[in-house]
Amino acid sequence: MNRYQVAIYIRLSKEDDRCREESNSIAMQRILLRRYAADNFTDYDLHEFCDDGYTGTNFERPGMQDMLECIRNNEINCIIVKDFSRFARDYIELGFYLEQIFPFMGVRFISINDNYDSNNYQGSIADIDINFKNLVYDLYSKDLSEKVRSSLAIRKEQGQYVSGNSPFGYEKDPKDRHALLIVEDEAEIVKQIFSLTVEGYTSVEIARLFNENHVKTPIEFKIEKGKTSKIPKGNRFVWNSSTICQILRNEIYIGNIVQKKYTKDFVGGKNHLNPREEWMISYNHHEPIIDRETFDKVQKGRGLKRNPQHNITHPLTGKLVCGCCKKNLCYRTGLNPYFTCNQRYSNAMKNCVDRVNAMFLEQCILFMMQDKMRADGKMEKLHMEEVHRLDREIKEQKEKKNLLLAQIEKIKQQNFEAYQNYVSGKTDRFHSDQVMVKSMENELANLNKIVQKMEAVYNNMVCERESLSVGNRFAELSKEMIECYIDKIVVHDGQHIEIFWKNQVSVA
Repeated sequence: MNRYQVAIYIRLSKEDDRCREESNSIAMQRILLRRYAADNFTDYDLHEFCDDGYTGTNFERPGMQDMLECIRNNEINCIIVKDFSRFARDYIELGFYLEQIFPFMGVRFISINDNYDSNNYQGSIADIDINFKNLVYDLYSKDLSEKVRSSLAIRKEQGQYVSGNSPFGYEKDPKDRHALLIVEDEAEIVKQIFSLTVEGYTSVEIARLFNENHVKTPIEFKIEKGKTSKIPKGNRFVWNSSTICQILRNEIYIGNIVQKKYTKDFVGGKNHLNPREEWMISYNHHEPIIDRETFDKVQKGRGLKRNPQHNITHPLTGKLVCGCCKKNLCYRTGLNPYFTCNQRYSNAMKNCVDRVNAMFLEQCILFMMQDKMRADGKMEKLHMEEVHRLDREIKEQKEKKNLLLAQIEKIKQQNFEAYQNYVSGKTDRFHSDQVMVKSMENELANLNKIVQKMEAVYNNMVCERESLSVGNRFAELSKEMIECYIDKIVVHDGQHIEIFWKNQVSVA
């Protein structure tokens, strides 16, 4: 048998922390999992993945994502967790991984407290008690999260500061975690930012000035105080204009706290920005760093010279990365649209990308994509499989449309007949299912929109295949094409580009 590549996965959520379950602590989980691995494996390599302060209701956790990436690369063939709830508290997702993904990838899964080892269930479905435990974990997690959210809502109504993190320039009062105290060295930097803005400096100019003078960034202050342990993408952490802007518009610095700015649609879901009139502002909550007059003056001067070109996107946006600072490149329109690295203007790194012609990048990437597809028939095969899959989905949606339309017509006919019977005296009452018809018509309208979008994507993909397969050097890149084949593109300058294909790399 091959040497085991064992991954121990540790997770502690904010809910666990509030409940103060000592057995669930990071340290205790680590001891338990390492001891189990040592007692049950002789020939193995140990890998550790940890998520501290992340919910188990979804898989959007850095440690989890790193572990899954290693599994995809065949670097791990065994996972050990304390119990199922550490891995996931979503019943459906957990079952999907246990019953389908891990067996397919050849990964052994062990849950110590649940007495579960996937090696004991090969070729069969896990016992009903295992599935029942998963369901209980899922329901418990959602119930606990809902209770925590309700508790936080009450505290927000009372004007208490409930965030787990303190804003730059402040720290939590050791005597009252809902109160904020000024941190003098950080507050001095905040004052400098507002002062320079009043003098006429832009956010980019302030960021550049701070980087040239090696002013510590907020993350560096946290690292110094042992609150985090992050590694910079480039050579060092740098100030950027977005960080400066976030500080300038934050009312926390005049003593106010703004809450209920975002709403999560469901437990484990995404945050959505609420309308400003729904925000809850608690005035004079803590000692201010900036006076109200200065803050108002800064707000009046900000955002007056907005360039509309910044709102225009390009299919390559989000895929292009600066070869120097590793930040995403920004798209700029005009007579000759180009991509540039904003960090070049706000930090001291002179090797950041200045400007690379957008059309040149498009054609260069398109040429390399065509060459790649000619050299590797699998990409074209994958493309065609996606086209066929989309074609099947469109047909299924159209069948749903036709079925729904037939049901609507049937109900309308029944309503008409019922009305005729009522008018002719055959029945004493007339009942119409008009509400149901309206609901079904709304559903039909939504299906129409879905089919239209899917057909547009399908037509695009067919055109892309034709363009690429015949070697048309004047084909246009699309977002769908880029997402399908390219992971990221590292740009060093106009002549040196690295394309990271899905699972491969190519250099131009």
